[in-house]
Amino acid sequence: MDAPSIPDDPRPTVLALHVAPERHAPVRAVTEVVAEAGAGLVGDRFHGTRHRHVSLQSATDLDAAADELGRPVEPGGTRRNVTLSHGEVPTEPGARVRIGDVELEVVRLAAPCRLMEDSLGPGGRTALRRRGGSVLRVLHGGTIRVGDPVDLPVMLAR
Repeated sequence: MDAPSIPDDPRPTVLALHVAPERHAPVRAVTEVVAEAGAGLVGDRFHGTRHRHVSLQSATDLDAAADELGRPVEPGGTRRNVTLSHGEVPTEPGARVRIGDVELEVVRLAAPCRLMEDSLGPGGRTALRRRGGSVLRVLHGGTIRVGDPVDLPVMLAR
């Protein structure tokens, strides 16, 4: 019997990237996006805002929300910018995340808004409660690409 294979790099990777040019505009999937320090993602509705530069979520949480809803939850349906392949998204303000060469800092928890009911259907907002991810600011810019490795802070047991 063969032993299960262990991935060479267990870190999460960027699974999906989404931007929207303005508030309430549909998000569009991109394969890469430029993150500017102190400004956010070029081409996104929050570029140039004071702190809300990037929103981050995990496919692990989307799978849990899908189980609760009884239907798939696609990364773009949540209107978040960056979706990780797996792992726990840090929500503690000040926690640092590195995506490729881009360094980010958690500002706050990303609470699901009422638009989740429109994009995910009835119950979408509730299913994402405590699974909405985080809002971060860009400390050191660069390009974020689908497939980039992600370094998350070590999360201590609660």
